[in-house]
Amino acid sequence: MAEDLLSPQRIDDVAERYPQVPRLLARLPADDLLRAGRLLSRVSPDEVLRAHPTTPTLTIAVTGHGTLSALVPALTAQLARHGILLRPHLTDYDSYVFELSDPDSELHAANPDMALCVLDPAVVFDEVPTPWHVDDVEKVLAEKTALVEGIAARFADTARGVLVLNTVPLLRRHTGQLVDLKSRARLGVLWREFNARLLALVETNPSVVVIDLDPLVAEGVEVTDARLDSYAKAHLSQDLLAAYAREVGHLARNLAGRTKKCLAVDLDNTLWGGVLGDDGPEGIEIGGGYRGEAFRSFQRVVAQLGSQGVLLAAVSKNDPEPVRAVLREHPDMVLREGDFVRVAASWWPKSESIAALAEDLNIGADSFVFADDSPYERGQVRHALPDVAVVDLDDEPALHPHRLLLDGWFDVRELTGEDLKRPAKYRDELVRKDFMHGFDSIADYLAELGVRVRLARVEPADVPRVSQLTLRTNQFNLTTKRLQPAEVQSLLADPSAQVLAIHSGDRFGDNGLVGVVFTRREHDVVHVENFLLSCRVFARGIEQACLSSVLARAKAAGASAVVGRYRPTAKNGKVRDFYPRNGFVPAGAEDDTSVFRHDLADIAAVPGHVRLTENFGGTP
Repeated sequence: MAEDLLSPQRIDDVAERYPQVPRLLARLPADDLLRAGRLLSRVSPDEVLRAHPTTPTLTIAVTGHGTLSALVPALTAQLARHGILLRPHLTDYDSYVFELSDPDSELHAANPDMALCVLDPAVVFDEVPTPWHVDDVEKVLAEKTALVEGIAARFADTARGVLVLNTVPLLRRHTGQLVDLKSRARLGVLWREFNARLLALVETNPSVVVIDLDPLVAEGVEVTDARLDSYAKAHLSQDLLAAYAREVGHLARNLAGRTKKCLAVDLDNTLWGGVLGDDGPEGIEIGGGYRGEAFRSFQRVVAQLGSQGVLLAAVSKNDPEPVRAVLREHPDMVLREGDFVRVAASWWPKSESIAALAEDLNIGADSFVFADDSPYERGQVRHALPDVAVVDLDDEPALHPHRLLLDGWFDVRELTGEDLKRPAKYRDELVRKDFMHGFDSIADYLAELGVRVRLARVEPADVPRVSQLTLRTNQFNLTTKRLQPAEVQSLLADPSAQVLAIHSGDRFGDNGLVGVVFTRREHDVVHVENFLLSCRVFARGIEQACLSSVLARAKAAGASAVVGRYRPTAKNGKVRDFYPRNGFVPAGAEDDTSVFRHDLADIAAVPGHVRLTENFGGTP
């Protein structure tokens, strides 16, 4: 089927077949992936959306100093790999200063979700004199630093999207023009200080992301093609632009709410060498020899991901007790049983183990990454659970870390305190599931669970977590409006808007900030612009309690009605009737969004098993 996709004769079929595209692209080599990107870039996004209206779509503007047309097909392919449709906007050659700074520019008119300002070495060296000295470069670097910082600040003030910058590689052809090593060293210092200033922009400007090209170059990617650089002003090589596009794809996945949550990892020949059932605990390879050290190194990488909020699950075809014994007792293991939210050791098909875990954790199969050395097991999971991202490992453990990390499956813009607590909270959630099984009815379970809810206005310290919830929450997300931190901050400063954080807890502990309600008052009507809730806390009465509170508050403040909206997506079908179930009546539609209205005459009470506290702050 991949060959069909790559055939220009089949281009007319691509829009109809777009949901199949991610699976077809998943295992293509780099050259074929770029070729597929060229084909896909010829497909109209509007045609795809007519056939598949819930397809996530991002508008990305591309601007910079050099010729960047080769970046568009690379971006198209990388976004398509993650099921995202690209609307590209490519600016004219060397127009980045005007396009990013002027709110009346075509770039601003495109209203991009991301604006890629691609920087290259010629940004600096096109402006040094001939001959040049290090002092000349220092002057230009200072000017460019001030220019880029000014552009970033201006863009944050005038645009809603994310500005993506990059560090700039220093070429041998430039350092080689200096014949004394002391001058070369000074140029290196100045250049690294310039890149450090670029990287530091993320600390002061929440609208900025900086992609560091140094790690890509360090892996052997050529920075430039001398002929294309000279003849076409394409200052970065096609290979580097392709690697850059892959990094942008990770960010795009996050912006589209498609960041993965759980790493399901095999054990035999993946976390350790050998087969536990055949070799026994004393015969598996962990530490000791060179292969054993490679497996330990991979375990360290997995542990590092887990320490940053990635849920870890062991999925293995083994008897459970020997597996648990190794995880608890083997002296060379880095990962222990407590590092996993679930150790699924059984003889079930691995797809069934993953599906059962998804149900227990109340997350979708599309939240999983599955890493296994067995082609059979990978193929079985791909076939049964096509939404799971599958990492192809093999019999070379030294390459396991590279293959797992290549696609940045768990990348987010910023870690929050809630991220670091996530594994413990999901482990608590599994305890809640076990607790529930001891009751004859859901009502009895909820009565004993002791649900606590605090609905309070968002504080500045909560902004990163609120933004993250809008980016990551898909199932209970009534309009799927994705907001960057700067956009949340802007709403906090808007006197007509109110952003309310939902905190919850119960007898098993604190769940933290698990949801958000966005409201805006226009005259005597309160509009619920979005309502979202983490999948961890569904079906406990939390959503009904918070909606009841918002309605009662609106009535007390003199509002005549509350209006809510629901925009369907591929993931939020379970809340399509949320407003009708809670006393709202249909009130028309706005494009693809259904509108509902509550006249505040009959407001349902907060569920009796929920203990609710409120702090609205101001008038809704």
